[in-house]
This record gives sequence, structure tokens and C-alpha cells, in this order.
Amino acid sequence: MARIRHNRIFVLVSVLLAASFVSAQKTEFVTLPRQTIEERLRLAPRKDSDRQALIKKLLLDAGCAPELLREEKVGSAANVICVLPGESEGEIVVGAHFDHINKGDGVVDNWTGASLLPSLLEALRQQPRRHTYVFVAFAQEEKGLVGSRRYVERLNYSDKMRVEAMVNMDTLGLSPTKMWLTQADKKLASALAAVAAAMKLPCTVMNVDGAGTSDSEPFKNAGIPSITIHSATPETMPILHTPKDKLSAVNLDDYYDSYRLISAYMAYLDQVVEPRPPGAIPTLGPSKAK
Repeated sequence: MARIRHNRIFVLVSVLLAASFVSAQKTEFVTLPRQTIEERLRLAPRKDSDRQALIKKLLLDAGCAPELLREEKVGSAANVICVLPGESEGEIVVGAHFDHINKGDGVVDNWTGASLLPSLLEALRQQPRRHTYVFVAFAQEEKGLVGSRRYVERLNYSDKMRVEAMVNMDTLGLSPTKMWLTQADKKLASALAAVAAAMKLPCTVMNVDGAGTSDSEPFKNAGIPSITIHSATPETMPILHTPKDKLSAVNLDDYYDSYRLISAYMAYLDQVVEPRPPGAIPTLGPSKAK
């Protein structure tokens, strides 16, 4: 297994963002070098058990506190979960599944999403956050969203009330960033579009209803605002679950742009997602943080 060369050069970016539901404000976020993002992508183990172990190691390397990292048993595998505490108990869940279909290498579906989890953690922990972030590498998505369903099923009422948003990454780098709008919370989708416009990065709508499901679905069904960010198109869908799913299918320029966009989006949500009052649906609005 290749060893990651740790590159601790961060880029601090300030973006002025405005959307219909929030006044213009300055959002600061950090990004890791492209080399680091690509190195983590290239590691892609063939066995899912090795992926589970590697995700755990990468999260620890990225700064996850050992006492805040846990594995949640899912059949013969486990969800890998890292908590990044914020000023409040309100949570933003960031998820991606790490399992794959053995017909291909499973780099696109979905090591592209899973390997970004430690990079997003590493960037977000550089500054204090209002919200607690929960990074989840889901097991057994390909067997029917087993890992994400189990995660949601194990949440009690109070746990669910703390989850204010769920952002799911699945199948990135086949094309410029896409969002699955028909399955997305509309305000989360508007926020993503606002960030993309401010950064001058592409982000378009591509609904894949009928072509499959993804790990945002159990959260949506539980009443938790959620969104899936992906890159699939009618032309690239035939790559998935076939021997064509390999590193060479990833457009590295598009992939790094997606990482940059998602990094900014995570920081922006920390500002605009307001804590939900007991028994209420979460809303987006101006940040009260000073």
C-alpha cells in the first residue's frame, strides 16, 4: 500500500456569497493541494475490508481525534464515523459509501466520494465551526443502502433532531459537478448553486431517478434535509458497475473542482444552516455568529 506524503500547505479562500434566502456574506474555507487529493484517490484498495481499514487510517491521519472515531457494525462490515465537534450540538452529516461492485475497480463508484471524507475533515478542522460535523463512510451501499439505513435506524428522536443537513457524495469526477435535484432539499440545492456561482465553478442538475439510489435516501425519508452531489450523466452511467470503473475513467480536473466546490459548500452551510428548534424542520437563514 502506498504511503501518503503529507502536504500541509493549505489555501485560504474568501468568497462573497449571496442567495435568495440569506444576505451577502463572506465565507472563508481552506483547500488541500491537488496532489494530496489525487494521492488519496489513487490508493483505492480492491477489497472492501481494506477500504474500511484505510478510511479509518486516513481519517486519523487527517486529524480525527481517536476517541471521536468509531466503527458501527453493519453485517460483516462497518460504517466508519468521525465526529468533528463544533460550538453547538447541531450536526451536519457528510457521507459517502466505500464499498463497490467487484466487476470493476470501484474507483468512480465510490472511492471518489469516500476518499474525500478525510480531506474535507482536514480542511474544516483548520477553523472553529458553529456546527458539529459527522463524517460517515458507509458500508454496503451496493447491497441496498444497508449502511446508511442502519445509521439512520439507530438514531433516536433526539439524535435525529440534531441532524440539520446531510450531504452525500457519490460517483464524482466523471464530468463537472452535478446535483440530484429531485431528491434534494431545495434550500440545500440553492445553497450549492450559490457557492458554485460565486466560485465560478460548474454545477448543474442531473436527476438519476430510476437509475439507482444513494445514501441520502434514508435521511430524506427520515425528514432530514439532504442532497446528493455526483457527476453521472446518461453518457457516463454505463461505466458504473462494469470493468470500465477504474482510475482512468476519472477526469482529474473535474474531480478537483468538485472537491473545491464541496469544501466551500461545507463552510458555507456552517454559516447559513440554523439550529432547529425542538419539533421543527431545520431552516436556512442568516448566520447569527459574530
